[in-house]
Amino acid sequence: MSKIWFLEDVNIFNTLCPHKTRRYRKLHSFIDYKKRDFIYLQEDKADKVYLIKKGKVKLGYYSDDGKEVIRAILTRGELFGEKAILGEESRSEFAQALDSGTTICPVAVEQMQDLMRNNSTFSLKVYKFIGIRFKKLERRLDLLLFKDAKTRVKEFINELADDYGYCCPDTGDTVIKHPYTQKDIASLIGTSRPTFNTIMNELKAINFLDFNRNEIRLKVS
Repeated sequence: MSKIWFLEDVNIFNTLCPHKTRRYRKLHSFIDYKKRDFIYLQEDKADKVYLIKKGKVKLGYYSDDGKEVIRAILTRGELFGEKAILGEESRSEFAQALDSGTTICPVAVEQMQDLMRNNSTFSLKVYKFIGIRFKKLERRLDLLLFKDAKTRVKEFINELADDYGYCCPDTGDTVIKHPYTQKDIASLIGTSRPTFNTIMNELKAINFLDFNRNEIRLKVS
């Protein structure tokens, strides 16, 4: 699989001119990671951004008392390490593969900036993406600090609906086909998996939603 197919298949890169992607064809290769492999660690040099071709990647950091804090879990087609574009010299977080066979495409910051300089539409899309990422992290931090567990679950489900949901024409329900496990979601909203599962079952009991392993269905009121 060439990097060109992957870049053209990712929404954030769909404005790249074909000759510009071909220009870098021979300079890139995919890297495969096993489950729990680190792509980079805190304090590593920030000289690349990364694209996920396959699998899932966890972004997080360790607090002063050694506790792991998860910032985001990303899936196919997403970009990470983007703060290097803004001038970050060393990583403020770690990136770790969550699936065996996770495949990543690294792009040197200099090459990304070169593409951005030569394509203003692409540059605006990258900065818009970074802005959206920061807003999501800020909103999730607010939830962790000021909201109870049930509110955090409901707010996160609404976020999933925005990203992955569609309206079922037969029932009017919002169907969310998402890539996260219950453990992933529990980690992202700062609760335990049993607590998350209990809240989901409570919401199911009042007909707010239904769910299975990879799908959540928000019921019409």
